[in-house]
Amino acid sequence: MPKIDLSTVPVRQGCPYPPPFDAACAERIRRRLGDAGGLRDFGVNLMALPPGNWSSQRHWHSHEDEFVYILEGELTLVEDDGETILRKGDFAAFPKGTGNGHHMINKSSTVAVYLEVGSRQREDLTTCSDIDVMSSNADGRFVHKDGTPY
Repeated sequence: MPKIDLSTVPVRQGCPYPPPFDAACAERIRRRLGDAGGLRDFGVNLMALPPGNWSSQRHWHSHEDEFVYILEGELTLVEDDGETILRKGDFAAFPKGTGNGHHMINKSSTVAVYLEVGSRQREDLTTCSDIDVMSSNADGRFVHKDGTPY
């Protein structure tokens, strides 16, 4: 595979959550490096998170492992058991099926940059811990926890 020019990878701002749940991630920037490289078994995203923004709603995956590696800045990892500061060189792993909801918040005054890696399991169901939202990799739709669509 030839070298990929980062400037050719589309920039996607925000999150696809239904309103009002998208507001906390409105300025988040994602570049899908795995897609740019033609990867199908796992995804790799280059993420930029401005001050005050969240990486996502707090969530967990039924069938998908997830991993983050901090390249620049400082983020606060929020999990069921509390908060942990992540800085450049730190990483965190989230095994599938644990039910431990997680996300990161940029509480600092500078943009944080990190890599996000996840398996691409079609049967995965993402469940948000603190709000009434779930989504399936099979169709990408967001639904209430009782299954009714948004």
